[in-house]
Amino acid sequence: MKNPRAYGKAPFTVAVIHGGPGAGGEMAPVARELASGRGVLEPIQTATSLEGQVAELRTVLETYGDLPVTLIGFSWGAWLSLIVAARYPAIVRKLILVGSGPFEEKYVAGLEETRLGRMSEGERAEFASIIRALGDPAAEDKDALFARLGALASKADAYDPITGEPDESYSVGSAGDIFQGVWEDAAELRRSGKLLALGERVRCPVVAIHGDYDPHPAEGVRSPLRAVLESFRFILLKKCGHKPWIERQARDEFYRVL
Repeated sequence: MKNPRAYGKAPFTVAVIHGGPGAGGEMAPVARELASGRGVLEPIQTATSLEGQVAELRTVLETYGDLPVTLIGFSWGAWLSLIVAARYPAIVRKLILVGSGPFEEKYVAGLEETRLGRMSEGERAEFASIIRALGDPAAEDKDALFARLGALASKADAYDPITGEPDESYSVGSAGDIFQGVWEDAAELRRSGKLLALGERVRCPVVAIHGDYDPHPAEGVRSPLRAVLESFRFILLKKCGHKPWIERQARDEFYRVL
């Protein structure tokens, strides 16, 4: 696997940062779309700890990017991008946070309630069972479990997804070990308030793009970041779920904004 993947021509001034943690390759469609006008990097995060992912992304950007770069972070990748921008401001020109998770713990219950409310009783039970298994160091076949978790979440998170033959050419597979290794520390960073506090150290402009149907509450991104960032803009896309680039009624507007 080539890492990072590169699209378009140098200089590489943009990098798309996938979510998960462990959902490597999911931002490839966005990179392809943007590459007609600029060089785009798609780092695949392979480290199994939060600090490892921060160091890994910094190294990739400094090695392959034309600094400072614009980071387009999706979901967990939005958090990771903000952390890197806070710690290493000289390498980030702008942050674009897409479908970010909420930055304060008080919004998490609403996220879970909305997502689970869109599932059947059987799907809710399966979702909870997978979450427990991924937290168990002795559990087997975590890649398959993580892939199934993603499928259940994606179904609940989408408003009007584009159907048809899926493009699997960008996928690098699911990584349950990465999810297990990174998410516990990431969640604690939010619970402690340290994640939001990092925003006070971000000096570049920040734009958050969020779907109005995304179960991750928009207010959990807009209000906290508005309170700590020097330069912040929030854009809410209508009829749009968690992944704007798969949404039939929001995709074009998403790319126009980007």
